[in-house]
Amino acid sequence: MKRTLLATALLGLFAGQQAVAAEDTAQLRKVIAEQQQVLENLEKRLEQTENRIEKTADALETSGSSAKSATTIGGYGELHYNNITDNIKGTDKKEFDFHRFVLFFGHEFTSNTRFFSELEVEHSLAGEGKKGEVELEQAYIEHDFNRSFTGKAGLFLMPVGIINETHEPPTFYGVERNPVEANIIPATWWEGGAALNIKAMPGLAFDVAVTSGLAVATTGDKAFNIRSGRQKVSEAKGEDLAYTGRVKYTAVPGLELAASAQYQSDLTQGAAGVDTAAATLLTAHAIYSLQDFTIKALYAQWNIDGKEAQALGHDKQQGYYIEPSYRFNESVGIFARYNAWDNKAGGSADTEITQTNVGVNYWLHENVVFKADYEQTGGAKDADGFNLGVGYQF
Repeated sequence: MKRTLLATALLGLFAGQQAVAAEDTAQLRKVIAEQQQVLENLEKRLEQTENRIEKTADALETSGSSAKSATTIGGYGELHYNNITDNIKGTDKKEFDFHRFVLFFGHEFTSNTRFFSELEVEHSLAGEGKKGEVELEQAYIEHDFNRSFTGKAGLFLMPVGIINETHEPPTFYGVERNPVEANIIPATWWEGGAALNIKAMPGLAFDVAVTSGLAVATTGDKAFNIRSGRQKVSEAKGEDLAYTGRVKYTAVPGLELAASAQYQSDLTQGAAGVDTAAATLLTAHAIYSLQDFTIKALYAQWNIDGKEAQALGHDKQQGYYIEPSYRFNESVGIFARYNAWDNKAGGSADTEITQTNVGVNYWLHENVVFKADYEQTGGAKDADGFNLGVGYQF
């Protein structure tokens, strides 16, 4: 009897557990089904989000998109102190001058089309009776037709020499820009027109430009003076255009080689009563850097036709310089530079001017530099002294 009762109890307990297990299994299956539905919904939403992202990316690539547009502001400036003695005239120049204050404004319309401008104030003050000027040095539209061809139109710097296109104070040694490029090339030099940059292959590029040209005086102290002939695109005479070409090679690490040529059919822009002064500028430069040592060398020469230029000795104007430098670290670098130039090289007189500079640059920051150099001028001039400066870019 007891055994029967015990068996009955065990059977009842087992049956109850089976009923509970069946109920738990049903609940578990229900939970699993609900979780599968949630996962399916998540997958659908993720797929929809991916489709929207792909469509947005396609739209950006197709239209250029204003989302890629950007306006940028930058600039540079430099304060100079010059202490130079002219040993021929017996005069001293001791002068502070905020030589340049420049602002850049740029805008990227699309990834292929952009605008760039450069507005400069020279010598702090501009206006009637003041020594300074307000100048628009660059204002052009640039467009990438493809990876190999980039064109620009407007007012831009000429593709000649070393410092004409890159002349922010932290990028070069010496307080003042070198006199060869200033007097012969003549940097800083800009014109209005159109240009095309051609990337022929990695490390090899060509530039061609058709622009306004120089307009030199034909009489007086500035007759056929190249630097004074810059019109700066201010109601510039356009009777005779200038045609410029450059080839630049940078395929070898640390080496830059470049050569430029410009032709203008009449440097006087049709001045009355004088011969046509067809002019050709030829320049070549090399820059080589090996670790912390860099050496730069440049040569430039003008050949000018016409009996007036020949009579004054201005039919040939030339100059060159060589500049070794050594960078000790991120902060300190030293340099030496020998310059020689002659704006009357076509004459019989010895009119060549030489200048030797030695000095140091101290970069407080990669974009902030303090400079000091000693200079001695010889040849047709006799002067010596020192220069101090501070410059920046951003």
